[in-house]
Amino acid sequence: MGRNNEKNIKKHNDKLHKTQAKAKQAEMLRKEKLKEIVKKFNENNKENNN
Repeated sequence: MGRNNEKNIKKHNDKLHKTQAKAKQAEMLRKEKLKEIVKKFNENNKENNN
């Protein structure tokens, strides 16, 4: 019995993919928040300049 059997490989890959998906989701969320902040800043800036 080796350590690299199908069950262990699948378990490891599932864990890896889960953490990668979580990181990707967090990055997308940060980008969305940043877009909202920039949008609000630009709106406020536009109002102040007029």
